[in-house]
Amino acid sequence: MSRREISGHLLTPGGMLRGRLRLADGRIEAIDGEPVTEREARADATRPLVLPGFVDLHVHGGGGADTMDAGDAVATLARTHARHGTTALLATTMTAPLPDIEAALRAVGRHCRSRVTGGARVLGVHLEGPYISARRLGAQPDFARAPALAEILALQALAPIRVLTLAPEEGQALALIPALVDAGVRVQIGHSVATYEQARQALACGASGFTHLFNAMSGLHHRDPGIVGAALAHGEHAEIIPDLLHVHPGAIRAALRALPGLYCVTDATAATGMPDGAYRLGRQTVTKCLDAVRLADGTLAGSTLTMDQALRNLVLHVGLPLAEASARLSTLAARYLGERDRGTIEVGAHADLVVLDAASLQVRQVFVAGDAP
Repeated sequence: MSRREISGHLLTPGGMLRGRLRLADGRIEAIDGEPVTEREARADATRPLVLPGFVDLHVHGGGGADTMDAGDAVATLARTHARHGTTALLATTMTAPLPDIEAALRAVGRHCRSRVTGGARVLGVHLEGPYISARRLGAQPDFARAPALAEILALQALAPIRVLTLAPEEGQALALIPALVDAGVRVQIGHSVATYEQARQALACGASGFTHLFNAMSGLHHRDPGIVGAALAHGEHAEIIPDLLHVHPGAIRAALRALPGLYCVTDATAATGMPDGAYRLGRQTVTKCLDAVRLADGTLAGSTLTMDQALRNLVLHVGLPLAEASARLSTLAARYLGERDRGTIEVGAHADLVVLDAASLQVRQVFVAGDAP
């Protein structure tokens, strides 16, 4: 039996504890400690902070690799993001011809069935396209197509599709949502010009979230509320990119007040963790410069965000308490997927942990199933 102990300030569901964790065979076996406040924990330079490992449900790439590259690209991006505290993720696709998507999903499926050595656990796929609107592509290539249930289920047989982005106004999308939900897929509204009413219909049919809230969707106007209005008025869950480029901190705060299940994603690309220069995003070339990734016309094309930087952004720039920021980066995303034993420091949970310097919030160590990548 593999055993390990970790000491520090432990962020548990019941609050911060000064104490230690005992890990055994990839799980948390025991928790011992006494309560402390977040202020006390942050002020104590002698002990690190121990948080649940980050769970990223929207990550295209990292370390020069893109999910759409197939092969071992997913292993490369999983290792890159693990160094920044991500312990579980969904490999995310781009809109592309169907053979490209099939090749990517076959590769992801292999990594879902066996852990990536030294990397984050790959929980499945976020299929972000091709079932989106050609009128709201964002940085997606123009290979959008109407959704077909048989086609999606065939893709699901290659790798577990945990999240699927859909434009509800396209084709028979609304009619397909209940069957997709029955197949275990979380359907999210995104890359869409849907009206407020169409977005509400999608929610009523079983859609459960919104893909990168505010970005690539019909915006909020007081006489035409759009998808954003439907999300803020009726949504429970949504993902948001807290790189402070995609969404202003004030808009993040507005979404936090409206959506109890708002969770953060990176939307990271192959350029993440790499120097400035040209990279691939699906079939497109993008350029990284000054921590932004853009198409040739200047359109934001994913990000270079990592989850540890997202934590620092939420705490230092958005003004969230550490416990809430942590939950938005781990617990809420895991719960959205139905993963009850990830994204939390509890007895019996996976020993997926990120250890941070208390003052700087920089990563010291990461543990995936009790092992340090």
